[in-house]
Amino acid sequence: MNNSVTTLLSYLIQKQIIDEKSATEIKEELKESSHHILGEILLKKNIINKDDLLILIIDFFKKNHLKLEDINTNFAINNETFLQALAKNLNYKYMDLDSVDIDYRLSSKLPFLQLKKYKALPIKEDEINVFVALRDPLDMNAQEGVQRIFPRKLLKVIIAEPSQIDKYLVKMELSESIKGLVSDIRKEITSSALDNPQESSSIFKLIEILLKTSILARASDIHIEPTENNCIVRSRIDGMLTETFIFDKDIYPPLSSRMKLLSNMDIAEKRKPQDGRFSASILGKEYDFRISALPTINGESIVIRVLDKSKVMIKIEDLGMQPETYAKFSQAMRTPYGIIFVTGPTGSGKTTTLYAALNAIKSVQSKIITVEDPVEYQLNLTQQVQVNEKANLTFASALRSILRQDPDIIMIGEVRDTETLKIAVQAALTGHLVFTTLHTNDALSAVTRIVDMGIEPYLISGSLIAIEAQRLVRKLCPHCKTTYTLPKTAYDEIKAMLPENYQFYKNNGCEKCSQTGYLGREMISEILPISEKISSMIAQGASKSDIKEQAIQEGFVDMYHDGIIRAANGITSLDEIARVAKG
Repeated sequence: MNNSVTTLLSYLIQKQIIDEKSATEIKEELKESSHHILGEILLKKNIINKDDLLILIIDFFKKNHLKLEDINTNFAINNETFLQALAKNLNYKYMDLDSVDIDYRLSSKLPFLQLKKYKALPIKEDEINVFVALRDPLDMNAQEGVQRIFPRKLLKVIIAEPSQIDKYLVKMELSESIKGLVSDIRKEITSSALDNPQESSSIFKLIEILLKTSILARASDIHIEPTENNCIVRSRIDGMLTETFIFDKDIYPPLSSRMKLLSNMDIAEKRKPQDGRFSASILGKEYDFRISALPTINGESIVIRVLDKSKVMIKIEDLGMQPETYAKFSQAMRTPYGIIFVTGPTGSGKTTTLYAALNAIKSVQSKIITVEDPVEYQLNLTQQVQVNEKANLTFASALRSILRQDPDIIMIGEVRDTETLKIAVQAALTGHLVFTTLHTNDALSAVTRIVDMGIEPYLISGSLIAIEAQRLVRKLCPHCKTTYTLPKTAYDEIKAMLPENYQFYKNNGCEKCSQTGYLGREMISEILPISEKISSMIAQGASKSDIKEQAIQEGFVDMYHDGIIRAANGITSLDEIARVAKG
């Protein structure tokens, strides 16, 4: 029990809302179970109603008796609800900064060190007012300091999530650091350097900074997007897009031309989609970059996929499967023939799992052939075929040819149509081990999807070895995660899935995780080995629910359950599990 709870109980006694005896009873109840929350107890005992409790919390917050994280822990009120109520109480405006178009040109004219000192983020201005989000809206010194920066405007304080303000201030600091480079690019635009883009050295330095910044932030993709007024650079970090840089529109044409030159695209062609590749050494390490340009109404949207060879070549035991799931998957991939499906949405790490599996079973005695679109990473002792639609080398036509190459193991990047699936099933029935992927939400849905694609149930039951389904969840940042007590209602929902010893944590946000509270990702998965009983059920056309019932009897643990175990062990948060794999 923390100090804020004790202070609040003393205040309630002082205001004669409760007596000493009730306070002692509440303290005992809080000690008794870690799932009892002060706010819930006060409401349950009818000591105070919801509205009055919120007013009380706001009053305490204003007197500095409560921190934002205390409110969530002790009263199960989320930050957004509380900040909206606080804004109403103070007669300020609340804003979700992620859904607001921030005018960066406003802050670019200002002394950044002053904004950093006051933790102030200018949002927009009109003829009379300037709207500024303050990390501490109650800090009068900060309000006065910001007002001095805007002497001719009326300051309108905006209340926003503190972690969002921190995040955007970090982005502004990053943009501040390349101001000089941007001005050099402008000089080059007006000079003859633009006639020969290859000599435009400043734009090359800018590209290097973009790549370096994104790689240091562990980005998997970099999006360069022209808008009506700006050029926005966003990075996909741990599966979520985050804005990294924002430039004025005039920087976009030389940036996109240079990108196209690097990846051998036609710089004059702006009406058709184009694809290309280039390699570069960043921070002393070789990276491949796959680049795609798509015409949009404001210009071409450019997306760069970062391919780090060292990342995909991980061992199957390091994928992060639970011991039981790993044992079942290992057993399945060492079966002499049949088909193994790895399912999940785009970006769920299916390719990594397939490569790890092939890596584990490759040998001089086995002929392994893969057909992929595109080949992302090169594997030793493996023949890799790249799909080429223009040359009529589709998954299906490549597979037919592969079967004449006497393979032992075949990996198909993705089953996109019935023809490919039929050949894959046929290959599995004729003594080949086939690995492939399918887009389904869970392992059990794959069976019905295969039937829907026109494969006879008896053929599926005869060829199927196992179906593994997976998702990627973000891991809590070890530097700033804080313990979290689950409200009783939430605890009751999942108590049957919890291990004996557990501790839940929640995300906070710090410099190391770019204020997100998450750092890196981990796989949650489920595996359905096809036993004789399940095989015969599939052949007889049993329903999904019947197959699930039988699978549970055989020890099947679904993905949501797997996620709950990881959250209970402090690896990720329950919010993240609910976002990715709600049961």
